Amino acid sequence: MTDNTTHNKAEANFAPAASPITADTIHTSTDGITAHETSVPTRGDSMPAYVAAPKEAHGPLPIVIVVQEIFGVHEHIRDICRRLAREGYLAIAPELYFRQGDASDFGDIQTLITGLVAKVPDSQVLADLDHVASWAGRNGGDASRLMITGFCWGGRITWLYAAHNPQLKAAVAWYGRLTGDKSLNSPEHPVDVATDLSAPVLGLYGAQDTGIPLESVETMRQALRAANARAEIIVYPEAGHAFNADYRPSYHKASAEDGWQRMLDWFALYGKAK
Repeated sequence: MTDNTTHNKAEANFAPAASPITADTIHTSTDGITAHETSVPTRGDSMPAYVAAPKEAHGPLPIVIVVQEIFGVHEHIRDICRRLAREGYLAIAPELYFRQGDASDFGDIQTLITGLVAKVPDSQVLADLDHVASWAGRNGGDASRLMITGFCWGGRITWLYAAHNPQLKAAVAWYGRLTGDKSLNSPEHPVDVATDLSAPVLGLYGAQDTGIPLESVETMRQALRAANARAEIIVYPEAGHAFNADYRPSYHKASAEDGWQRMLDWFALYGKAK
């Protein structure tokens, strides 16, 4: 009874559409860091966000914007922020759907996509991320050391933002879609902006990802080579989609741990040092 109650409480912190939540979900403590909800002024609105940073900071901190999965800023994304804070970063995850709705109001992935995610314009997201970067630079972060990482929906946005913001120093995209149908809200995909990347990008993908076929990964690699872009794509043979999502059955521990270290190394190489 106690175990079930504890697990039910844990599930309440995740988006309903992400269920079932596995029992081995990682939870990072706040020892040595601060972590809390905040709000970011953007284009006349107040955008909710979650921010984490080391308690003992000697000067402005390198910034990592954490872009949510399709499920919004739920517990996994908040935990990613806490993990990055423990590595010495100011990590901030903005609620990028906030104008259109709340991901926690949807009980399954398909209705979440059609009822909310598809209504969020890329142009709105990129503009909001600019305001997040500006806010972080005024609230303990070093704007000259700006980085971004994103997962799933946020992985695609990470590629787009690396082509959007010339001040960005480094980006790491986890299993973000690279190609696809275009719409008014999504007029470009990462393969279309390969020539415009202004920051080095690391892409982390799973060979078993049925939603992002290896053909599209190869198409992206060819586009990056043609553009002479500073980018690298790693494909994990045994991993599927959302292999870093430790709260889901898709979690692949070895690939997730390797990807996390590669991300930290990428940030250290291109963005963290002054």
